[in-house]
Amino acid sequence: MTVMTIGALARHTGVPVKALRKYEELGLIYTVGRSPGNYRLFDDEALWCVGVVGALRDVGLTLSEIQDLAQMYLQRLDEPAGLRLAGLLDAVRARTQERIMELESLLARIDGFDALHADELAGRADPHVHDPHFAHKGIDSPPGAGPSLILR
Repeated sequence: MTVMTIGALARHTGVPVKALRKYEELGLIYTVGRSPGNYRLFDDEALWCVGVVGALRDVGLTLSEIQDLAQMYLQRLDEPAGLRLAGLLDAVRARTQERIMELESLLARIDGFDALHADELAGRADPHVHDPHFAHKGIDSPPGAGPSLILR
């Protein structure tokens, strides 16, 4: 069994020390206690824990969801954690699909804006035409510039 400090665990896993401290605070990493100098100490089991947390984060689970799953896993040995994880993955899937719909809606708005303001975006129209600041100062648009719809 290899005992290591949090810094060594960070180097072995590529996870920042700050994140590892948070994982420990949430009860997501097995520890072997503290050194005489009060440094956190971990062994190879912590490497496994960090790997599991990373895999669950990679599929979209929040730290709170991982913490709930870990507590159930450690305290309720009679219940299969796989069933709870399957439910969490369904929730992540639903969140992800909702976010995809939001992003598709944003892309549609960008496309609409782009089409509506094509002349201004291509430099063929003056964007100052509808700006009241310029209208009050009597500043004219450059010759040949058409009306602008970007700023109203």
